[in-house]
Amino acid sequence: MRILLIGEYSLLHNSLKKGLIELGHEVFLTGNSNGYRCYPVDYDYEPKFFKKEIFTIPRKAIYRLFKFDLASLESGIRFYLLLPKLKDYDIVQFVNEASIKTTRSIELYLIKKIVKYNNRIFLVSCGLDYMTLKFYTENKNYKSIYQPSLESPKLLKEFNWFNEYFKKGHVKIHKYIMNTFDGLIATDFDYVDATKNYPIYSGFIPYPIDHTKLEFKELYIEDKIIIFLGINKYSYYQKGISYFEKALKIIKEKYQDKVDIIITNTVPYPIYINLYNKAHILLDQAFSRDQGYNALEAMAKGKVVFTGAEQDFTDYYKLTERVCVNAKPDVDYLVNELSFLIENPAEIIAISKRAKAFIDKEHHYLKIAQNYLKTWEGN
Repeated sequence: MRILLIGEYSLLHNSLKKGLIELGHEVFLTGNSNGYRCYPVDYDYEPKFFKKEIFTIPRKAIYRLFKFDLASLESGIRFYLLLPKLKDYDIVQFVNEASIKTTRSIELYLIKKIVKYNNRIFLVSCGLDYMTLKFYTENKNYKSIYQPSLESPKLLKEFNWFNEYFKKGHVKIHKYIMNTFDGLIATDFDYVDATKNYPIYSGFIPYPIDHTKLEFKELYIEDKIIIFLGINKYSYYQKGISYFEKALKIIKEKYQDKVDIIITNTVPYPIYINLYNKAHILLDQAFSRDQGYNALEAMAKGKVVFTGAEQDFTDYYKLTERVCVNAKPDVDYLVNELSFLIENPAEIIAISKRAKAFIDKEHHYLKIAQNYLKTWEGN
């Protein structure tokens, strides 16, 4: 089959593409390379002209006055110019309801063009979209990245972009997708409950992980246990970083001779990876139900990751032993879990091995590619 993947989120579509190609299919990925992350794509619609330093001040001024980003307009134009290369595919899959990252009116226009020029069209529920955000706002006690926005009005700045999914322009995109696309696939348990009742819901398929690029090194605790916390200032509250920081402050005082704590804040990816590779324990996020890409890649490397692992996750995979630590926005809980591991280092080694085995079994990129093919062909 000829398959077109539109948009990239972490490395989901890159890993899926590799699996599909190895299974004998012709696959092209078009996407926004996501700035400094530089995700590999075949056809790139990353804005370049309006991201030049000379346009920084005009861009900000225009955005403040009109709430309109010139760079997003450029993304739409670049995607439009790619349309001749985006025709006659058997399967097209969008990574999100706003995969093109342009203005909502242009986004809808371009989605319609893709539907017109191709055969079967699917959507992945990955990251925020109208469906998940609507579900989160209607179920405020449901563990999600929306919950921290309820804690204090001062946090609203980080969550302002959430509102874009409820505006008229995006709701039109959502309705068009629900009435036109052939299927909707949830990628982890943060999205299943929010999407499972939609008529085009096609089931749950875990993230594909390309383990060949992730070196597993059996953990060895020579002296101190190394704990790593990588902060991204743009998602500080969504990930519950303040809970991890408070827990680490207590842990540092309690086990000062037994632990080394590494904390980074919005550093370039190579620096982040170099420091995180040294760690035994990685603190990921406290408001998720399942693991995102960062957590899964760390587990593939054998790290003990504090992330989402709620009951729906453990039930689905029939887990009787932990492959990661379910993180919660509760400082005392996090301190207790960290303390247990520090006092029982053999458990760190055991979880590390189980984490690696879990990724190989449940997230192998070839197995996941086969699951996507079955879903696409079955709908």
